[in-house]
Amino acid sequence: MLLCADASLLFVVDIQDRLLPAMADPGLVEAGASRLMRAARRLGVPLLVSEQYPKGIGPTVPALAALATPEEIFEKIHFSCAAEPAIQAQLSLMGPRRQAVLCGIEAHVCVLQSALDLAATGWSVTVVEDAVSSRRAADRDAGLRRLAAAGVTVATVEMVMFEWLGRAGTDAFRDLLKLIK
Repeated sequence: MLLCADASLLFVVDIQDRLLPAMADPGLVEAGASRLMRAARRLGVPLLVSEQYPKGIGPTVPALAALATPEEIFEKIHFSCAAEPAIQAQLSLMGPRRQAVLCGIEAHVCVLQSALDLAATGWSVTVVEDAVSSRRAADRDAGLRRLAAAGVTVATVEMVMFEWLGRAGTDAFRDLLKLIK
């Protein structure tokens, strides 16, 4: 099933100050998440940014926090975003949106558990391969394999952006082309 901007929600999972530098490819994750957040903002796709125990791990990295409003950032203690009561409450306000696009860290822990829980509650879930990481590449790869085996779609940043756009020749396409090139 193709992604549709009108049906999607973007989760940015735990890309935090003290956690990001320990990832196998921190620059790839931050750049991919930034592109997705900018595209989501331009196309009216709601954002949910999670922070795993920010008192200990720190807040969302500044470059990404600047792309979200304070109301879009949620603290959590559960590894799965879908298990956190405040995020569950926010999800209940999403109406007909049932496509969840996830990026962030760690691919084999919080991203994986969030994706599996969302899928179990009826969401169509896509994890963005070039916008997730783990401390060890082997854990990231195992997480992505497990997600795919469970029926979660694995895509790239550009796949998501082009599917959200749906067509060329629009102002949104011209705006997002800057993020693609």
